Amino acid sequence: MSIFKIEGGHRLKGEIVPQGAKNEALQIICATLLTASEVTIHNIPDIRDVNKLIFILGELGVKIKKLDTNSYSFQADDINLEYLESLQFKKDGSSLRGSIMIVGPLLTRFGKGYIPRPGGDKIGRRRLDTHFEGFIKLGAKFRYNKEESFYGVEADELHGTEMLLDEASVTGTANILMAAVLAKGETIVYNAACEPYIQQLCKMLVSMGAVIDGIGSNRLIIQGVSNLGGCIHRVLPDMIEIGSWIGVAAMTRSALTIKNVSWKDLGLIPNVFRKLGIELQQIDDDIYIPSQESYEIQGYMDGSILTVSDAPWPGFTPDLLSIVLVVATQAKGSVLIHQKMFESRLFFVDKLIDMGAKVILCDPHRATVIGMNHESSLKATTMSSPDIRAGISLLIAALSAKGTSTIHNIDQIDRGYENIDERLRSIGARIERIESTF
Repeated sequence: MSIFKIEGGHRLKGEIVPQGAKNEALQIICATLLTASEVTIHNIPDIRDVNKLIFILGELGVKIKKLDTNSYSFQADDINLEYLESLQFKKDGSSLRGSIMIVGPLLTRFGKGYIPRPGGDKIGRRRLDTHFEGFIKLGAKFRYNKEESFYGVEADELHGTEMLLDEASVTGTANILMAAVLAKGETIVYNAACEPYIQQLCKMLVSMGAVIDGIGSNRLIIQGVSNLGGCIHRVLPDMIEIGSWIGVAAMTRSALTIKNVSWKDLGLIPNVFRKLGIELQQIDDDIYIPSQESYEIQGYMDGSILTVSDAPWPGFTPDLLSIVLVVATQAKGSVLIHQKMFESRLFFVDKLIDMGAKVILCDPHRATVIGMNHESSLKATTMSSPDIRAGISLLIAALSAKGTSTIHNIDQIDRGYENIDERLRSIGARIERIESTF
């Protein structure tokens, strides 16, 4: 188990190229199971969660070629379905939440899809009902082994239908969408997630021969086809990582340029950081954050405290609320952070309080942050990363703190951020990865 040792309080400077989007890559890689033809994907992030999914596909029999660090080709023309019922798969699949998205492609192409209860972040309950209710409406039979926490769906043939999702689940929408593209007839999905990554999946499937209308809306219409072909696809830059780099710049009072961010796909992210008082400049497709000695939170027009809350796209992504909370600790003014979707995601604030931040945890979903306007620096400490987003937030806090901090359980950070320590050092951060002997 590795740890990060961070000497904080230093200003950074330079350019950062964001990695490929983790959440898109997990969907896109699963979609390669829909065809026997070769699919080439560029800009795949080299991170633990994505690499684990690629390993699972390899065990399934997918022919995988690594073309360079971030590009792969996949060909699923000789799938080993017996692996799905093996003890090894139950172990492999249970450690990665994204593995749930292999079920839709396998079900629609091979008539069966199995998955152990997937793991991932400990940020609260994330149920799978949306996925399996969608499969059942398409004609699949569902079974669940409670003793082994093992899910299965089977069908001789899937048939198009109308369905209203009980929640706008991103992974649920992706899974149902992939199942529907090879189902017989028309499928209409209401309350579909419409994040840029779902739009990217739709565009990829269309390039493979799928027929999908309503891309970018919450009503998707899919005309089933008999088979799909290959394609070449490029993954978008990761909007969550882009928001993380904005947080790094603000907390360390540094001037940074984030390259090629795909501004049109960032939604509310720039505006939310601007409401915290952070200056962002658009230069072509880059974000430039100048060095700021102070940034002031904007209140509402009636003088009440600003609230930043998460919501399905085009609302603000829940994955950036932890970073917004950390950034607010050194702002001028106060803000209420309202995490609606996950009941355990704010529990990392006790570590920030230990560092000297003024945060009041109101309940599992809400925290009030009283900014210190950089007048009182955070204090270095020893802490542990509970999940990907809290982990990067604590790392950002450590970069701004006076003294040397230690972060344990950094495997959680590596699940979502590619070579984060090397990239931070490239812009002047003093961070060291130490291999633990425990």
